[in-house]
Amino acid sequence: MYKISIDDIEQERDKTLHYEFDDELPEIKAVVNASLDLISLGDVIEVKGHVKGSIKLECDLCLKEFEQKLDFDIDEMYAKDSLYEEYGQETELKEGQFITDLNGTNEIDIYDLLYQSVILQLPNKKVCGINCKGDKFLRDDEEFIQDERMAVFKSIKIEKK
Repeated sequence: MYKISIDDIEQERDKTLHYEFDDELPEIKAVVNASLDLISLGDVIEVKGHVKGSIKLECDLCLKEFEQKLDFDIDEMYAKDSLYEEYGQETELKEGQFITDLNGTNEIDIYDLLYQSVILQLPNKKVCGINCKGDKFLRDDEEFIQDERMAVFKSIKIEKK
C-alpha cells in the first residue's frame, strides 16, 4: 500500500513523482503527514520532502506520557542496482555518500522510510517539559502507588546508619 514502484517514478514527466502520506505509525504511536517527491536521477532515486506530525513518548524523568511534535525534512537516496558489486565488501563512506541499496527490488517502501526517519528524529533524552521535576513519584506516595511499574519499590526497606 505504501510502496512506490521505480517504474512509476520513471514514467512520470520529469521523472518526479509526488507522494502524500497522511497516516499513523502505530508501532511507535506517531501520526505523520509527509509531502514527498521521489526523483529518478539515473542510477539512484532521491526522496525529498517535509514531515510534520506528532508522537507519543514517555518522559524519562517522571514516566508520564506526553506528545512530541514532529517537523523535519527528509533527503534520502536509494540505489536502483546493488552497490555491493561496485564497491566490494568494505568501503569507507564519506560525507554525502550514504545511499540505501535496494538490492534489485523495484520499489521503495515509504512506510519504512518514514518509520526510520521518525525514530532518528527522537531526542536521546525524552523529557515532557523544561519544568519536569522527575522525582515527584518519590515524594508523592499516592501517585507512586498508582503507577504499577513502581509497586516493586514499595516493599524496599532502607536502613539509615
